[in-house]
Order: sequence, then C-alpha cells, then structure tokens
Amino acid sequence: MGYLVRAFPLIRPVEELQAFLAALKAEKSADAARFYGQYGVTQEIAYLQDLGPGKKILIVVTVLSDAKEAAPRYAAASEGFHAWFKQQILHLTGVDPNVAPLGPPTTEVFNWRAE
Repeated sequence: MGYLVRAFPLIRPVEELQAFLAALKAEKSADAARFYGQYGVTQEIAYLQDLGPGKKILIVVTVLSDAKEAAPRYAAASEGFHAWFKQQILHLTGVDPNVAPLGPPTTEVFNWRAE
C-alpha cells in the first residue's frame, strides 16, 4: 500500500465541492465503492485549505495498492460513473484526470517518523 497525495486548486464555490462529496456519500455511494475498488483504493481523505481571500486548495490523500498501475486505467476509463467523476474533478479544479490521472505533480520533500 502506498499514499498518493495531491493538492488541487478549487476554482468553483465550496458549495459545489460539498455537493459532489455529498453525492459520493449518498446516492452515488455504491458506484463510488465499486470505482475505488477497481483501482485498489482502500481509503481516500480530502482536506480543504483556505489560503486567503478567494484561494482554496483541495488536498487529497489516497491509500492504494499501486498508483502507477492504476493511473493509466483510470485515465482511459470512460464508462458512466468514471466519466461523471472525472467531469466533476475537471469542473471543480481545472485539472483534467484524463491528462493527469494522478493529479497535479507532487514531490515528497520531507518525511519524519518516530523511531
């Protein structure tokens, strides 16, 4: 298992993000569970960070088995829920999952662990 950490600019109102997340937990929860399972995702956590007036970023941490293996399959997927999910990400953040399936490029720059 590994962690995939990304920060997306939020370019739409927070209420639109909240509606998307609410749909994932309610009416689209069964689809979301199948979707995440297809890519080996065991957990996904999202944080919203306020950087000042009009500037918010969505920080997403995903725990999955193999991001490099899942990324091309996710980028190529076009069936119903996949298309809806990717359209929501593009609309909310401006990041196209078909082009950048792992989100904006991220580089780990620090990792501290208690011994």
